[in-house]
Order: sequence, then structure tokens, then C-alpha cells
Amino acid sequence: MKRKIPAYTQEFRALFAIAWPTLIAQVAQMATGVVDTVMAGHYSAVDLAAIAIGYNIWLPLYLVFIGVMLGATTIIAQDYGAGRVQRIRACLPQALWLALLLGLVAGPLLYSAEPLLHLLDLAPQTHARSLGYLQATAFGLPAAALFQALRCHTQGIGFMRPFALASVLGFLANIPLNYALIYGKWGAPELGAAGCGWATAISMWLSPLLIGVYMLRARDLRPYLPDSLLVAPRLDILRDILRLGTPMGLSFFLEVGVFSVIGLLIATLGDTVMAAHQIAYNVWDVTYIFLISVGSALATRVGHAVGAGDSVAVQRAIACGACATLLIGAVCSLVLLTGPGLIIAAFTGDADIQRVAAALVGLAALFIVIDAAQVTATFCLRAFKDTTFPFLVLCGTYWLLTLPLGYYWGMLRAEDGLAGALGFWRAMIAGIALTSAVLLWRLYRTLQRPLSAPAT
Repeated sequence: MKRKIPAYTQEFRALFAIAWPTLIAQVAQMATGVVDTVMAGHYSAVDLAAIAIGYNIWLPLYLVFIGVMLGATTIIAQDYGAGRVQRIRACLPQALWLALLLGLVAGPLLYSAEPLLHLLDLAPQTHARSLGYLQATAFGLPAAALFQALRCHTQGIGFMRPFALASVLGFLANIPLNYALIYGKWGAPELGAAGCGWATAISMWLSPLLIGVYMLRARDLRPYLPDSLLVAPRLDILRDILRLGTPMGLSFFLEVGVFSVIGLLIATLGDTVMAAHQIAYNVWDVTYIFLISVGSALATRVGHAVGAGDSVAVQRAIACGACATLLIGAVCSLVLLTGPGLIIAAFTGDADIQRVAAALVGLAALFIVIDAAQVTATFCLRAFKDTTFPFLVLCGTYWLLTLPLGYYWGMLRAEDGLAGALGFWRAMIAGIALTSAVLLWRLYRTLQRPLSAPAT
């Protein structure tokens, strides 16, 4: 007689079946940025600076793509739980129409970024090479949007292997493309920073091709693919995706924006303090990859249960996802608190930077634990198609509390650079703590309401 697997064990297995491919894909995408930095750094300091500037200009646009297209994931997850297969099929062509529109708007916008570069008052060489990098990358943005549409379709179903495979192969392809186009190897022109932009654009076009081929060949996905993608736009589906996705896209954009502003303000406190802040921020960023991977899986699992109208399954999915995110946060924080010296030494050997970074990493450990709670609440609310409220909360706490409080503690009251950086990090902790508290309250109120019966 076959032994019955406990329900919570099954839920944990289903959660991590979605989370681990997402983690692999996230790591591959981060590694692509690292490879760009390393290869450009060995070419010239000017090209490295140009790529760094350009990356921070196009990244917010890319995050908007991700956020908007996640609206389709939220819809599909509930439809999957309710067994509405035909609606899942109908959603994919509309998501691709929307992605194409976004890409065709963002591409020319990025190509015409020269006025923005003028505002930065860069050195002539850096200005020219940043523009070359951005204009080359601009040709890949339509593909990047299409890739997100395909990825979000599979994510809503809970099938993430295509996303992982396409991301890893895109990363691997980017290495020889960078080598050829930055350095002018194998008969390719030597383009420097612009070559890195062209390598990025080519990789962006490879990604939707790879994930599309995988989706067509995967038996598990065939029932959820439409007979044809050549269908007319449907305003009702496009409106639903935009209604749910736009707040998420703006949230990503504004979140990156507030941390960028804080980084620029900390930069005025001195190079040592800025370097230490960057180390602490990078440590948090690595941890966030693990949290966001589990959070994405949590949103899918909760969405399936909500679509099925199964309140017990909803509570079980939230309990398993919350345990996973909080455990990751606790373990990472413990590592940071017990061994900060080893982690910081991997970034720098400068004693002054290490001293400041040690203080900031201690605060980053607290930030990570609180952020784990925020990730849990945010992704659960997305599963309930509640995206506007978290966006409004984020706007209020980050821009009306964190930034003014950080400026007060870090710029007006601080006696030195270390005190200033600590002031900004304490403000970030206050902001994320208030965000977490409000969103957890919202999730609690949402769970008090009865679920709707799944519509056929």
C-alpha cells in the first residue's frame, strides 16, 4: 500500500518545484551583469563607467516590463486553479500584443536617451560610449518584453523550467558575444561599450526564441497554448493585464528609484562611506534573489488555490511560503551577524571601508528579516489580484517616510560619514518595517473574506 504524503509536504514540494528554476534564472541574469562588468573593466575604465551608467538607465525600463507582464501571471494563476483552460489560452496572444507595444515604445525611448546623458554632465568620451551602449541595447528591448510575456505565462501555470533554461543559455551566449564585440575578436568589429550593448541585445532576442521553442515542445504546456498567436487584440484582456500589472511595474520602478537616490546622497558623504554602502547593498541584493524566487512561487501557489476557491489550500500555501521566506531571511541574517568580516573581505581589503561596512552589514541583517515578511505579504496579495494597494503603500512609505527621514538622519543630523550612512540605513529599516506591517494587516483582512466559488 502506497504511503500517503502529508498535505504540507506536498505543498512544500510544489512550492520549491517552482522556486528553484526561478532562482537559477535570477542567478543567470545577475551573472550576465557581472560578466559585462568584468569584461568591460578589463577593456578600459571609460567603457566600464559607460556601461555602468547605461545599465542604470535601461534597467528601470526592464523592471517595468517585468511588473506589467506579471499582471498576466496573476490572472493565469487563478484561471489555472479554477480549470479555465480556454481563458489561459486566450491570455497569451494578448500578453504578447501588450509586450510588443511596450517594447516598441521603450526601444526608441532608450535610443533617444542623449538628452538624459546631457543632464549628467559626463566627460565627452564617457558620454559618447554610454550613448553607444544604450542605442545598441535599445534594439533588444522589444525582445526583452516578449520574453517576459512568455515567462509570465509559464509562471502562472507553475512551470518554470523554460524560464530557467532560456536564462542560462542566454547567459552562456552573452560571454562569447561580449568577447567578440567588445574586444574585436573572431573577425568582429572592436566596439567597446557599444559591443557590450549589441551582445546584450542579441542575447535578449535569443531568450524569447529559446523559451518559445521549449514551450512548443513541452507536453505539459501544450494544453495551455492557443492554436494560433495571430489573433486580434482583445481590449478586455489587455485592460485586465494592465490594471493588475501597471501598479507592479511602477512599484519596481519607484523602489529602484528611491534606493538610487539614497545611493547618490550617500555618495556625497565620501568615497569610503559610499563603497561601504555599496557592499552592504550588494549583500542584501544577493539575499533578495532567494526571497524573490520563493515569493514568485508563493504567488503562483496561492493564486492556484484562490482560483480553485479552496480556502484550506490558500492557508496551507501561505503558511509554507511564509516559513520558507522567513527561514531564508533568518539564515542569511545569522550569517551576516556571525561572519561579517569574511563577507566584507571578499569585496575589499581597505581597513577604513571594512570598518564602515561592518556597521552597515549589521543593519542589513535586520533589514533582510523584515524584508522577508514584506515579500511574503506582497506576493500573497498579488495572488488575490490586489496590486494597487501595495503600490500606494510603497509610494507612501518609501518616498514620504524613508527618503525624508534618511535625509534628516543622514544629512542634517549626522556628525560624520559613518553616522550619515547609518542614518540612511535606519530610515530604510523604518520604511520597510512600516510597509511590512501595513501589508500584513491587509493580507489578514483579505483572508477574513470568503473566497468566491470558481467560475466555469
